[in-house]
Amino acid sequence: MDKIKITQVKSVIDRPKRQKDTIQALGLKKMNQTVIKVATPQIMGMVNAVSHLVSVEKA
Repeated sequence: MDKIKITQVKSVIDRPKRQKDTIQALGLKKMNQTVIKVATPQIMGMVNAVSHLVSVEKA
């Protein structure tokens, strides 16, 4: 499967708890942090839910 690079580009301050939990579940803890994940349907769904807070590119 393809790998994707997920970078948090916006803060989770004043965001709903569900979005904060999704960012945390992706392994992101602070701004401009990047994680590499396998692009499974579950991960892609999580990324889609917080797409306004993260940037995604192929790794």
